[in-house]
Amino acid sequence: MNFRLVILGRPNVGKSTLFNRLCGVRAALVDPTPGVTRDRRTGEATLGDLQFEVIDTAGLEEGPEGVLEGAMQDQTQAAIMDADAALLVIDARSGITPVDRHFADVLRKIDIPVLLVANKCEGQAGTPGLYEAFELGLGEPTGISAEHGEGLVDLYEVIAPLVDETRSASDEVDDKSGDQLEEIDGPLQMAIVGRPNVGKSTLLNCLLGESRVITGPEPGVTRDAISVDWSWQGNQIKLFDTAGLRRRSRVHEKLEKLSAADTLRAIKFAHVAVLVLDGTVMAERQDLSIAEHVVEEGRALVIAVNKWDLVDDRASALRKLNDRLERSLPQVRGIPIVTLSALTDRGTERLMPAVKEAYDIWTIRLPTGPLNRWLEDILDYHPPPLAKGRRLRLRYITQVKGRPPTFVVFSSRPAEFPESYRRYLINSLRETFGIEGVPIRLNLRGGKNPYVKDG
Repeated sequence: MNFRLVILGRPNVGKSTLFNRLCGVRAALVDPTPGVTRDRRTGEATLGDLQFEVIDTAGLEEGPEGVLEGAMQDQTQAAIMDADAALLVIDARSGITPVDRHFADVLRKIDIPVLLVANKCEGQAGTPGLYEAFELGLGEPTGISAEHGEGLVDLYEVIAPLVDETRSASDEVDDKSGDQLEEIDGPLQMAIVGRPNVGKSTLLNCLLGESRVITGPEPGVTRDAISVDWSWQGNQIKLFDTAGLRRRSRVHEKLEKLSAADTLRAIKFAHVAVLVLDGTVMAERQDLSIAEHVVEEGRALVIAVNKWDLVDDRASALRKLNDRLERSLPQVRGIPIVTLSALTDRGTERLMPAVKEAYDIWTIRLPTGPLNRWLEDILDYHPPPLAKGRRLRLRYITQVKGRPPTFVVFSSRPAEFPESYRRYLINSLRETFGIEGVPIRLNLRGGKNPYVKDG
């Protein structure tokens, strides 16, 4: 039972800055523009010896006007329902506003403890706002500066009793159950990526069976890369919903640049990237550019063709996609393609088996014996070419790591091996051992067989 703390407050009071400070990383986007945060984001917070879960939310606003704003408030209400305590942040430099008073009245009626934090208290400018915060009737405010890390000791003092209370309740449950906790491997990390408005967030909500992230017809609804813990057929999955990636030449606003960087970071730390395409336009140049970036990062790739129910000539569309993949990504053969409709849930049941299979191939470890028998067959069938009148030699191969599968071949004069022969070795490895659809790294290294003793 983990203690969950939800951070609330009107827009631009420093909620995401405090979230990043508690988590120790720049996980949430921070920008002076109000309303940057839209979906709720969870993270593992550390404060002194306390460890707990913290939830960043969209800014509380009185009377949202549009569909998007209403969805943002629904996400905030869902976060409050899941939390053990709420932390209301105000801007001490701006003082108490009518919106702060309105939501203080609302929070006094909820069933969980509410802590009051006055942010931006560095220097003397925030002192009047700190004292004014007593008017909200939520107890003594804690003055901090999330940006500069000031006041965290005082924040620790008010959070610690709540964390200890939750920990005691958790220990009591564990004692009664008598079950032993089992050590498990880390979750499979899966990033859902693609251009704007192809249905990434709709697909994530479809997989989870709930409206976990905000969706809408307009492009750019998602800004942060939102992570969600999920269990699929007993497998622990960490899902990342990401912002849409446009061509770099079309990105001018600072906020969109931050969102793109967040998406690229999610790809870097993912195990499998699901590239969502719009089936009505199929693979455009930007789609292929994203796919190429996933491969360059060494991640496993699964392509999900969304809006398949709107495609008329499906056979022609698939031929077009396969042709473009073969031309643009010749170094990765057999990328799995799943056709689906996230809006109607058709075909989505085939996505996760394809993801799990790609992950299993991505983590494959091959024994040294079969690898070297394969190498002997290669040398007999297609020996290395001549270089400067002398035959190049391959002596030994071993897999040095997985994720992605990486091999080292000990050879004579590795710098003189042509790239075409290295590609031939990779393609043969892929066909012989069934390493389809994931990147393969093959490095040539000089020296003798390290497992043969001299003499």
